Amino acid sequence: MNTGSDEDKTAETPESEQPQPLPHVSKAPAFIKARRGLHLSWQVGVFIVGLAVIGAGVAMLVLPGPGWVAIFAGLAIWATEFAWAHVVLAWTKRKVSEAAQKALDPKVRRRNIILTTTGLVIAGALIGFYFWKYGMTMPWNIKEQ
Repeated sequence: MNTGSDEDKTAETPESEQPQPLPHVSKAPAFIKARRGLHLSWQVGVFIVGLAVIGAGVAMLVLPGPGWVAIFAGLAIWATEFAWAHVVLAWTKRKVSEAAQKALDPKVRRRNIILTTTGLVIAGALIGFYFWKYGMTMPWNIKEQ
């Protein structure tokens, strides 16, 4: 009994048209890849450098500096040697592109402008009330009467 499962599926979609994922290839020089111990040392070094850059990026999230840029740079460093980091970086790039396109949507822009304006008006009103009540006195110098 022929159920049709033995059909040649390549006739429907040629192999050349099907997207093939590229295999992850180490960016290490050839003389390093040729020696297993040296290549492992290279990967450990790349991991440590990427970890340091990501650690600096995490610190810059609360300190002055481009935190997210450093985190993505560390991930890009890892992606030169590790397939999992390459996959995570590709996913991150896709999500950032989607978010950028979403932010350009006129409805989203209008909503963001309305929310920002409302927040600025409320902040201005609170600051104005503070100056009306206390003048230019700093909060820690206010004496309760």
